[in-house]
Amino acid sequence: MFGIASIGLKLPGRALSVDELATLRGVDPAKYRKGLDLDTIALCAPGEGVVDIAVEAARRALARWPGSLDDIGLIAVGTESAVDMSRPLSAWVAEGLEMKGQFRSYEVKHACYGGTLALLQAMEWRRSENARGRAALVISADVARYAPESAGEPTQGAGAVAMIVDEGRVATVHPLTWTYSEPAFDFWRPVGEDYPKVDGHYSLQCYNRAAVRCFQAMAEEVHVDPLTLARACFHVPFPKMVKKAVAAVAEAQGWSEADLTRFWTTQVAPGLPWNRLSGNAYTASLWISVACALQGLTEGAPLTAFSYGSGFGAELLKLAAGPEAAAAAWAEDIEADVAQREAISAERYVKEYC
Repeated sequence: MFGIASIGLKLPGRALSVDELATLRGVDPAKYRKGLDLDTIALCAPGEGVVDIAVEAARRALARWPGSLDDIGLIAVGTESAVDMSRPLSAWVAEGLEMKGQFRSYEVKHACYGGTLALLQAMEWRRSENARGRAALVISADVARYAPESAGEPTQGAGAVAMIVDEGRVATVHPLTWTYSEPAFDFWRPVGEDYPKVDGHYSLQCYNRAAVRCFQAMAEEVHVDPLTLARACFHVPFPKMVKKAVAAVAEAQGWSEADLTRFWTTQVAPGLPWNRLSGNAYTASLWISVACALQGLTEGAPLTAFSYGSGFGAELLKLAAGPEAAAAAWAEDIEADVAQREAISAERYVKEYC
């Protein structure tokens, strides 16, 4: 069955502790560390950007896959950090990988949902005659920045996840998904503006409503009880936002307090540690969580991935761990990046990023 054959991840070269930011802004560090459940903000180093982290994530995924670049028939990049209004980010990735030839190349935009859409389109393409047996390279990559001193500032972050879509050695992806969408201005960034506009309270309402509707649709159509999943992953603007969505799902499902606690502790929380190190990476956030959650799972273990993009659109995917999930070779990407990245002070943050 088709799915994710290989994963590569990349965090950028710098990090700012949320404690440093809290001290800078004159607030109790617990407001960020416990209130948002974050540890660090991933920041791009000078000369580093979304193209660089996307290309490196792709290189890492390709290095773990037995195929070659000639076996790639599609490159799709989900992002809301586009560097050009016309030329797709996939063209920069292909250039960085020194690729040219007979492959489809494009960029997908739908806020944080874009990476999931790229993956699903690649899955549909892989099942079609157009694939001709070739694989797809899908990348979710973003650099999330907010205005200095804004409410969103402590949730900034960056990261990239690359996935090879072929035989599901890492995870298979079920062809049936569950969607929910409403047009809304909960988060948006007008053309020409550096920072997004955010209605935080409204965005949380939209996110929770979408999660409830998608999980209800899955339960009604295929009778999957979320409590039986090995893991349940969510888009992660910040981990505490996920916890609120899980509570909304639990209330709609009629779970007991014990059910909610068990679901959060054993099925959701194991997928969040890497998001606390990256901050919000927009399209990459869900897939950073999925990559983290897959670690150690036995083949066939079921999990879900809930994707949300402001504007808004949402989709719930059902996956199953593949034979290479237990070993989780991609964990070394995060370990290496965290060990090597430079921790900067609040003073340098103000001087170089604000």
